[in-house]
Amino acid sequence: MQQALLSPAGWLYGRMAERRFAKRAGYRSRLPIICVGNFTAGGTGKTPLTQALVAGMAQRGQRPVVLSRGYGGAMRGPVRVDGTVHRAAEVGDEPLLLAQTADVVIARDRRAGVQLIEAGSSPIDAVIMDDGLQNPTVTKDLVIALIDGARGVGNGAVIPAGPLRAPMDFQFALADAIVVNGRSTVAGRETVVLDELRRRFPGPVLEAQVTPVGETAWLLDQPLVAYSGIGNPARFFGLLTGAGADVVETRTFGDHHQFKEREAQELIALADARGAQLVTTEKDWVRLSREGGALEALQSRSRTVPIRLAFQEADEARLFSLIDAALKTGGYRRPDLSPGPGPAGG
Repeated sequence: MQQALLSPAGWLYGRMAERRFAKRAGYRSRLPIICVGNFTAGGTGKTPLTQALVAGMAQRGQRPVVLSRGYGGAMRGPVRVDGTVHRAAEVGDEPLLLAQTADVVIARDRRAGVQLIEAGSSPIDAVIMDDGLQNPTVTKDLVIALIDGARGVGNGAVIPAGPLRAPMDFQFALADAIVVNGRSTVAGRETVVLDELRRRFPGPVLEAQVTPVGETAWLLDQPLVAYSGIGNPARFFGLLTGAGADVVETRTFGDHHQFKEREAQELIALADARGAQLVTTEKDWVRLSREGGALEALQSRSRTVPIRLAFQEADEARLFSLIDAALKTGGYRRPDLSPGPGPAGG
């Protein structure tokens, strides 16, 4: 009933998204633009995918710069993120986390952000646009859409009637490849999302899984109080229990939540009362950096579980072959205006 009532608003939202593309031509950068986006609202794992692209390209001797909108931060940009100076409240938690391993620029105006990157003196191989699949202001050379393998596209309706940011067929036409993050945990339906997408989408549909990295034995040492304010906290809590951890309490906050002193004090008190270790995501942890008071105490008391987005070897090879192709053919190749050889002397 609710979906039926909201369907007209969803239709209008979808039409507005389509019209944005029809009304303007995107800025063509001299650098290849690789976009990581999603079809739906809510967390799908764009940040881990962006981190995987940065790491994989670095291993191949390629240097990307990440362009982010800086959601949740007060600064509009364009500005280069400095992890030793900026706070999440200024530049957003995702850019601050990404800046630990990559050069990052934030800009609400994506064109201005690309132009700032272009103006830099260091050699750059590509711009990785974190989010922006539905943003028409910059022309992309490769668009990778991410889908949560458990949730899929929900009821298939557009916001607010469903989770889609625009009609599915329209968004399919914007994407060059799809990455399915994880699988459904419903017995007998493990590959439903993956198989359906491979039937409907004409391009590559790749499979990935978020896995913890590094030493994780400490997860089994004592009970855990887990807290998180990301797009899909349930995935993080499931990661902990899947690793065998005894999660005695969980606390969920809104996406990009700016923690308050009172909340930090309550979390610390809860952990003390349960004799538990506080644990959170890396994205939540950076949001506590340089905040002082109880927030600084909460950060010092909390541990994180570093994660990575892991692909099967064949899918990873396919993904980076798409990136290599975009680097070879993408971007605006300015004509060679250098003087040619002069006339033959005589």
